[in-house]
Amino acid sequence: MRRVIAAAVMTAAMVLGTAVQASAEPSDPLPGSGWRVSDGHTLTWTAPRLMAGDAVVEFYAGDRLLGRPKTTDHRTFRLEVDRRPKPAELQVRAGGRRIDGPPPQAQRRSSGGAKLPALGRAGAVDPGRPGPYATVTGEYTLPGVTLPDYPQAIEMEAVVVAPQGAPGPRPLALFLHGRHFTCFAGDDLEQISLEWPCPAGKTAVPSHRGYLEAQRLLASQGYVTVSISANGINAQDNDVEDLGAQARSSLVRLHLARWADWSGSGRASAPDVVRAAPRADLSRVFLMGHSRGGEGVSRAAMDSLTPPPADQDGYHGQVRWNIRGLLLIGPTIFGQNVVPDVPSATVLPGCDGDVADLQGQVFVDGTVGVSRGRAMHSALFMVGANHNYFNTEWTPGQAVAPAFDDFPEDIEDAVCSPGMPTRITAAQQQRAGATYIAAAARLFVGGDDRARPLLDGTGVRAPSADPVRVLSHAVGGARTPLIDPDRKVRVTGAGELCAEVSRDDDRACLPFSEVGLPQSPHFADMRSVPEEAGRYSVELNWSRTGQKVSLDPPSATPVAGAVALRIAVPPNTSDNRFGVVATDDRGRRTDLGEVRLDGLPSTDLLPRYWAQEVRVPVKRPQRIARLDLVPRGEAGQAWLIDAWGWQPGTPAPRPVGLPRIDVGTLAAQPVTEGDSGVQTLQMPVRVSGRGSGQIRIFVADSVTGDTRSWVASVRPGDRSVRVPVRVPGDTVYSGDRQFDVSAKAVRGLVVGDYRGELPVIEDDPAPVVTITPVADRVTEGRALIWQATIDQPAGVELYVYGQPTPPDGPELSSTDVDPLWFTDMSGEDPEPSRPLSETFVGAFGVIPAGETNGQLIIPTVTDSLDEPDEQVRLEVYGMTDETPFTTVTGTVTD
Repeated sequence: MRRVIAAAVMTAAMVLGTAVQASAEPSDPLPGSGWRVSDGHTLTWTAPRLMAGDAVVEFYAGDRLLGRPKTTDHRTFRLEVDRRPKPAELQVRAGGRRIDGPPPQAQRRSSGGAKLPALGRAGAVDPGRPGPYATVTGEYTLPGVTLPDYPQAIEMEAVVVAPQGAPGPRPLALFLHGRHFTCFAGDDLEQISLEWPCPAGKTAVPSHRGYLEAQRLLASQGYVTVSISANGINAQDNDVEDLGAQARSSLVRLHLARWADWSGSGRASAPDVVRAAPRADLSRVFLMGHSRGGEGVSRAAMDSLTPPPADQDGYHGQVRWNIRGLLLIGPTIFGQNVVPDVPSATVLPGCDGDVADLQGQVFVDGTVGVSRGRAMHSALFMVGANHNYFNTEWTPGQAVAPAFDDFPEDIEDAVCSPGMPTRITAAQQQRAGATYIAAAARLFVGGDDRARPLLDGTGVRAPSADPVRVLSHAVGGARTPLIDPDRKVRVTGAGELCAEVSRDDDRACLPFSEVGLPQSPHFADMRSVPEEAGRYSVELNWSRTGQKVSLDPPSATPVAGAVALRIAVPPNTSDNRFGVVATDDRGRRTDLGEVRLDGLPSTDLLPRYWAQEVRVPVKRPQRIARLDLVPRGEAGQAWLIDAWGWQPGTPAPRPVGLPRIDVGTLAAQPVTEGDSGVQTLQMPVRVSGRGSGQIRIFVADSVTGDTRSWVASVRPGDRSVRVPVRVPGDTVYSGDRQFDVSAKAVRGLVVGDYRGELPVIEDDPAPVVTITPVADRVTEGRALIWQATIDQPAGVELYVYGQPTPPDGPELSSTDVDPLWFTDMSGEDPEPSRPLSETFVGAFGVIPAGETNGQLIIPTVTDSLDEPDEQVRLEVYGMTDETPFTTVTGTVTD
């Protein structure tokens, strides 16, 4: 029988936007995993419970990204692929962690001891102490708003906590929660849902009421606080390319615009609770965002400085506010699009089971070198904190809706499982969260430099957060860049540059952990980009004490005050010591002293290689031309993220509206490849604002699997950036291809929408295939074989797939075939014995590029049983076929 056969186009470049909703009901189950396949090429995974977290759900084949699946109920996820991967390779990941079923037994129980860091000395101020004001609490509800790409209106609801009797206009603190389920009925977890508006019989989850402790603390200190609801975005953002960042920004700015009205001539029409509060001072705005809410408030800060394109924004008014700082808790940053000139502090929960890769570290690292560096960006590693419990409405025993611990219950972890000495309680976590929210507000909005040491790596603590251990480091502010491995630094001795994001273990700073996570938050990858040029750290690897590593910056750097280093050491290690020696531009060497670090408490299942800040004083100002790190231990490893000239103080950042790049607004139409020559397609990337800068552009090719990247410049007056995409024409079938463009800031600009795509249509006819038997009746122990022949070679690997279906007689079972082949093709164990049609096994026939033949093979085994002839019937699919194009039958005799 002859039939068109599909191209095998399956690489990491098969992007998130290509998934479509399947029309047929799934079939062919893989028992115990939630996976199914239908039509030969529609992958369906059903989660054991609603997937309402902040991390994005993605399908993988091994380490290759297949795409972001579509869902209508947030439990069943479907993705169409050009080529069905081997079932054993299929994975579902969220936040970098595999989530389809429990991990293998070897990965369920951690090993390795864990020791809590010592409590630091108390700081000069304790922002966790209540202020002098009593507070008033109330709520407001306004008419809903319509945002681009969101069919249902988004609610405008909020809870307000404000000081009573505070004189004059007061600074405004706005809170935005993250992505959580939106509706519930009673305490039944099976009745929670992500839909909007909530249907009859269900109640909206009041996630915006989950930060009342922090709101009351800030209000007592004189802040007007408002926590806004975003259920309407949460229920609809899965099908939006940026996963809701722009919509959340629009919602934040719509609320700020109302507060600007209510603080001026519109005061008389304000809701009761607003009129009961002091007037808000919109020149002093502080934003707190949790999880996707963190990404949302960061985008709101960007959009307030450089407005987004009007066609993608839900707010079109003037900016009548000034955002002074951000506090982000367990945030997502899928596009790594930072706002370098607005100060920020990012809380990294050490036991985060949702955004498990702690990608929020990029809000710190990603700002280096992008702008003037006057804004301080801080990371706060909170030992033993999970993702959910910062919000009381996501915490069991406190929430009105069902709630649960986000750390996986099927993993026994010596650090993060509930009840472990290193795991903190919900009350402790919420108290510590409120304390450090207040610390960031006190520094960024209040200008109290005494709060800076709580955030900037000095190592002091706020006693109100005790006994929680909160470690910090920072970049920017009063620092001067000294060693930045992303720039031109020369490394000699017992160290070398390593790639922070690479699938090549020989180049990577660290391989992935046993459960598939980056072992360091510093090495979190940009969504859908497997290799990132330009991101490096220095790996120190010494075999004897005193084996130094020398670091030469491109030019001598003036340093006064101290040298601050961010160094990661292996978890659970202690007393890691390094001598620090500086050589100035005249060749004079100065021994600056010694630094000491202990590794973070973590396990082999959830290792945390997070850099801690250490400093050595510089007694006299000098221009440092070389920095030597001299390990004191006999042998070991460490990773230097960067080094800075440090001085006390917090300079005013004075944010400016940098030029802005938007890729996601690209209106790319499909093009046809042609028969000859090379088309160079120019993909425009929109530029707004004035000034110059540089972006790194990534272009991924779905056919070759290659990702190219380069740095492109934006000059004053430019309104677009041209991205050349070379499309070779030919007369050979290679299947449709897609080029995916991503962008991130390098220097002097910001990036809003960071992704675009260009589909290229194959205009050559697909080969047709003939299936003929080679050995379709064999004795047990031999292989059943069918030949697949195409009428002309293709430019890519092609294949057919045979799916077992019940035959007319006795059926071949899972223990009648080679067990290694069965497991490789199904992802299952052959025991207990069962008919092949009741398993997820399939036979693949692969025809290499440039060739015309391949084979479908089912290897059988011998046994001692006296059996009748057994059969296997295969429905044979091409990967674009919704129905099988032929059926073949094989017989195995005893």
